[in-house]
Amino acid sequence: MEVKAWTYEEFPDFTEEVEGAVRMKTTGDEIGVYMEHDVQYAEIDGTPLHLQIFYPFTRNEPDKIYPCLMLVQGSAWKEQRIYRSTGMYARLASKGFVVAVVQYRHSGIAAFPAPLQDSKNAIRFMRLHAAEYHADPNNIFVGGGSSGGHMAVFCGIVKDGDEMDASVFPGVSAEVNGIIDHYGALNGIMEDGFPSELSHHLANSPEGMEMGHVNLREHPELRRKMTAECYITPQSDLPPIMIVHGTKDRTINIMQSVSLFRKLKECGKEASLYLLEGADHGGAEFWTDELCELMADFMRSHLK
Repeated sequence: MEVKAWTYEEFPDFTEEVEGAVRMKTTGDEIGVYMEHDVQYAEIDGTPLHLQIFYPFTRNEPDKIYPCLMLVQGSAWKEQRIYRSTGMYARLASKGFVVAVVQYRHSGIAAFPAPLQDSKNAIRFMRLHAAEYHADPNNIFVGGGSSGGHMAVFCGIVKDGDEMDASVFPGVSAEVNGIIDHYGALNGIMEDGFPSELSHHLANSPEGMEMGHVNLREHPELRRKMTAECYITPQSDLPPIMIVHGTKDRTINIMQSVSLFRKLKECGKEASLYLLEGADHGGAEFWTDELCELMADFMRSHLK
């Protein structure tokens, strides 16, 4: 065989029969997933913030671009275990989506709306650098679970240039096509919204820490500030929202999602709600092939 710089098309296929060998057909359309870890998207007040980026690839279309989901992990707004669940997120990437896992400033160093601002800036970074990670800058979605679901929904509520926004990428939009909310911690008003949290609404509770380490029982205005429903009206400009919640969630009362869903429908917004029977707060049930396909279908149906 001649040694030269072969193109794939020119290189001869090996067709010789080998006794005992098994030949298996391939198409070149099989999807693999690459990962770029600890991609810094910003540094705010001395805190570097990173993305874990998964992007698909195939043999036949090495330069193809894919819709992107910016995925904000849950952590009770505390410091995130950045790598813990990334294996599950790769399942969605294997269906033809770039998935970028967002790190934000946690409640130990910055109060709301800081993590919202970080999440929106992560979206801007990905839009600005989309070509480097095979992402389509015109088809970006945002999602998250628990406190990450809180950030994801607020990314849709808070528009570019709003009071709670703080862009570090001037002129780059953080608007998204749609939102995927997994059991989001979206209601600070509900008295039993966090059914296993004995310090509910106190300064040392997750929600109290997120709102500035204050006793939320004495600050109803802050409870409203962190509650998504308080911002939703028939006039609100909201992208479509897909909500998923377990029926035995001991951490975030399922009624937080039910109440949000009802408010969205009452206000004429596009929303869907999936109730996972017997599911607790997160877990493998939320990343099955069936659920990943539902998320993929949701995003495919809202591509530009």
